[in-house]
Formats: sequence, structure tokens, C-alpha cells
Amino acid sequence: MPIAPSLLSPSSSVSHFLPRLPNATRLNVASRSRVATVVASSVTDLAGVDSTTIAVLGGGSVAALATIVSLTDPERRRKLQAEEVGGGDKEVVREYFNSTGFERWRKIYGETDEVNRVQKDIRVGHAKTVEKTMLMLTEEGSLAGVTVCDAGCGTGLLSIPLAKEGAIVSASDISAAMVAEAETKAKQQLGGENLPRFEVTDLESLSGKYNTVVCLDVLIHYPQNKADGMIAHLASLAEKRVILSFAPKTFYYDILKRIGELFPGPSKATRAYLHAEADVERALRKVGWKISKRGLITTQFYFSRLIEAVPM
Repeated sequence: MPIAPSLLSPSSSVSHFLPRLPNATRLNVASRSRVATVVASSVTDLAGVDSTTIAVLGGGSVAALATIVSLTDPERRRKLQAEEVGGGDKEVVREYFNSTGFERWRKIYGETDEVNRVQKDIRVGHAKTVEKTMLMLTEEGSLAGVTVCDAGCGTGLLSIPLAKEGAIVSASDISAAMVAEAETKAKQQLGGENLPRFEVTDLESLSGKYNTVVCLDVLIHYPQNKADGMIAHLASLAEKRVILSFAPKTFYYDILKRIGELFPGPSKATRAYLHAEADVERALRKVGWKISKRGLITTQFYFSRLIEAVPM
């Protein structure tokens, strides 16, 4: 499952994205002699934008934007969104990725040419995250017979390569539509050999023990207080290593995300949460794990921090 996915060029790429402003909508902020023009795209709705540009902001401009953004109340819109589907974040995510979100992300994660420039860039970014994850997993030896939990498997972009390498894969996603797509792709690409075991479930309900637990681009759907518990839960399922990717939280990314929330897109999108690497590391250390490897994936519209953790 994605996310969550961004609109910044020179920095990271974790499948995380900033909320969208309508095409041709511009926010001008004067800072001394500078005028910063920001055109942002939506966090999980970024995929629907035809063109997105973000101008480089000077320090004074960012401060001015921060003042403007502080006056907004995105929580009100988020609360209304949750009420529409009868629940909180989890229900919003499930509804989104079983409906409009599924159709959008199936295109992004697929091979169709019916994607715009932003969608294609996100596809490239996520593929790089999967590629780096596979390198982390294989550089210490063969995966044959290694048990791997792919938590939040989406359309199977990691599960299938893992199975090809001989891993015994248990894959799950909160979206039944995503799981059905992943199963179809796995049968097409693997035939009847070493098929992953797919399951429709949320992260909280995962159980069992695995050599390795991987969770890519899913933490974007969890605020930090819930992410701490989720990281602890995922670590409790792993014996040797945990691999996570998440959208890194910095002042700059956070401001751009908030700017996008001023102009929510017309279609339903999920909430998006950025996470400071120090917070993720602290949550791991609290349950006896330490980060052993770090990576950063960046494209123009996708940024992601990738980490591998092992028992202390």
C-alpha cells in the first residue's frame, strides 16, 4: 500500500505526497524582495494532478507561509471525511484503497501508459524503493526458505520478487481490491510456483513469527503516537530484521504538506503523516531494536526514508 508518496525535487522519495492545489492555483507570498510561488499537489490525491511545480523557497518565504498555514484547520476537513465512512483513519484508508484510490494506484503501480508525468515519476520512485529493499534483503545471502511478512503489500510489487527469490512470503493489505490484484499478478508471473500467501487484514491484526518483516510506504497513514505502537507490533513479529520506509518529516516538507491542505482536491484522499527519523529510531530502540542500514530514495515527486533494523 502506498502513500504515501511528495512534491520536492532535491530531497527524498518515500512514496509520500503533499496535498494538492488546483491546477493553475498559485499562492504568492512576498518576503522582502522575493515572491515565492508555490504550486502543490495533494498527498494521496497527487496522482490525479496533471502538472505540478514547486518553486524553491527562501527562508523568509517559508516562515511567511508557516504563519499563513498555522491559521488553517485541516482537522475539520479530516473529521468530516472520517465521518462519511463511519470511522477514523483506518476506515478512510480502507474505503479509499477499495475505490478511487485503488483505480489510481493500480495505474501508478502498473505498466500502463495512461499516467501523467507526476504519476510516472511516483512509479519510478516506488520502484526504486522496492529495488533498494531487495538489495538489503539479498546482500547477506539467499532468500530461499526465508520467511518474510510483507505488511501492506499493495499490488504485490515486493511480494512477487521475494517469491521469485525463493522466500516464503506472507503478504497482507487492508484493501481487498489491492490483495485481489496482487494475487492475480502473482499467478501471472509465478505460475503455480511458490505463490505468496495473501490475506486481507490491517497491520494491527497481523500475527505469527517471521525471519523478516517489511512494511513499505504504510506509516504515512499513521500519526506518530499510533506509529510507535505499530512499529513495536511489527518488530514483535520479526526474528532477524525489520525493514520500514516512511516519508521523513522536516520543517520544509511539513510546511508544503500544510499548504496543500489549504486546497483539498475534490476526490477523497487519505490523511498523510510525515515521521521524523529520530522518532522512528526511538520507537525501535524502545522495543530492543537498532537501525543497521539507512537509505533515501528521491525523485521529483516522491521521497522516502528506508531503514533496516536488527535486534540490539
